[in-house]
Amino acid sequence: MNKFVKKLVAFTSLIALSAGAIGCGGSSGGGFVGTLEPGFWADLAKTTEGGSSNNGGNTNYGDLITGDPTAAVAYDGSAVTIQFYHTMGANLRNVLDAWIPEFNKMYPNITIEHGSKGDYPGLRDQITTELNGGNSPHLAYCYPDHVALYNKARAVATLDDYIASTATVTKADGTTEQMGLTQEQANGFVRGYYEEGRAYGDGKMYTLPYSKSTEVLYYNKTFFEANNLKVPTTWDEMETVIQQIVEIDPLCVPLGYDSEANWFITMTEQLGTPYTSTTDGQRFLFDVEANQAFVTRLRDWYQLGLVTTEETYGSYTSDLFTETDPEKLNSYMCIGSSAGASYQCPDPITDENNQITYPFEVGVALPPQIDKKNPKVISQGPNLCMFKKANKQEMAATWLFMKFLTTTMGLQANFSATSGYAPVISNLDSKFDAYKTFIETADGNANLQASCVKQCLSQEAAMFVSPAFVGSSGARDQVGILLQNCFVGQLAAGQTAADFVKNEFKTIVEKLRYDYGA
Repeated sequence: MNKFVKKLVAFTSLIALSAGAIGCGGSSGGGFVGTLEPGFWADLAKTTEGGSSNNGGNTNYGDLITGDPTAAVAYDGSAVTIQFYHTMGANLRNVLDAWIPEFNKMYPNITIEHGSKGDYPGLRDQITTELNGGNSPHLAYCYPDHVALYNKARAVATLDDYIASTATVTKADGTTEQMGLTQEQANGFVRGYYEEGRAYGDGKMYTLPYSKSTEVLYYNKTFFEANNLKVPTTWDEMETVIQQIVEIDPLCVPLGYDSEANWFITMTEQLGTPYTSTTDGQRFLFDVEANQAFVTRLRDWYQLGLVTTEETYGSYTSDLFTETDPEKLNSYMCIGSSAGASYQCPDPITDENNQITYPFEVGVALPPQIDKKNPKVISQGPNLCMFKKANKQEMAATWLFMKFLTTTMGLQANFSATSGYAPVISNLDSKFDAYKTFIETADGNANLQASCVKQCLSQEAAMFVSPAFVGSSGARDQVGILLQNCFVGQLAAGQTAADFVKNEFKTIVEKLRYDYGA
């Protein structure tokens, strides 16, 4: 079997397996027949707000410090043990283990016990189970929808009074520090990240940011330059480029998008169309014509073999992007996490002179936009939340450790350089020389992680977060399933793709309203 036939078999097998992944009924098939008329995305934007909503870095925020400066109980040096749950891999646990002794130099009577609980859903489920049994850690990684879920049991402590506390605490060497954040420390946070802590509808602060990532466009720079292709900056440009790529390499899938949920949510933000809200009785708002239209168009892309996603492909699409075997299916672009650089780089090649080269060079760019003047990218990465405890000294000690993790420049720099996540301290490269050196290495595959962090930093003002409430996690899961269903579903005899998509929207929204009563 020659390499052309092998690649054809891989491509047709992918489409066949994807189509069989979900039983959606019908016998006439779901293939898109026709051509993609240009200008669809610009025309769609004219019917919407065009991304005028903004939950990200450009919002006019209120005061940073709003609590009662005398309300929080100050730490008095008591011996306490703090449990910290997270999702860190071995490399990041090593970073944390290296910095805990620095914290203990100041507060030797605070013992930190920490452990990874797997991935974020696993962490959420572990804490939920513990809460149902009347227990919880002291501190945990979290996303906004996790906090909303935990607060069904009113378990998460508000941070306002700790942030505002002017009490004095004494360190082991006899020096003192302010219990709360100084104005300089508060001002030092990237404002959009900080404000995620207030994303719960009551104006109170429930979290502090710890490390952040976003989505970026990875592209095969070598292929783009060799074929004189333009890196797409809008979705109309993306539509043009993926069709150009498939003309050059008919048996590739030009674009992979790792997260269906992220794609759907980001498109609603860019278009300014409804997704969800914190208003009772109006939680799940995304069943509107404009959202149905963009999903139908993306279905066309999928049916033409122009795009795939993690669930429809069956693995992270970075596997396709880094594939260099000419007999196997590959892609030339991937939209994925800025913290996933190590998975987006092809394996290096060492020649007889021990010189390292790469099969192709990876470029990193802002993902395509509806409105380039008002870009939107999803904010990802963990925040920290503190759980209520009867022992106020445990809570005070937890707060001091949370403050240490989020405001210590060396720790934030070390964590960023190791993980590929961006620090939550603004302009850290101008404040901390070692981090500046790391960012300056951002060039080429060997330093792809630094390039991704640099790109993430450049996108800070474009980041947004979605409303957090009980059911927001379910909404995220379901819109990912919605996109997957719409891509692979088979049409009934005489049914149009638009009608099929409309029915899928209705089914998903009805399920959410049944599950959450909203």
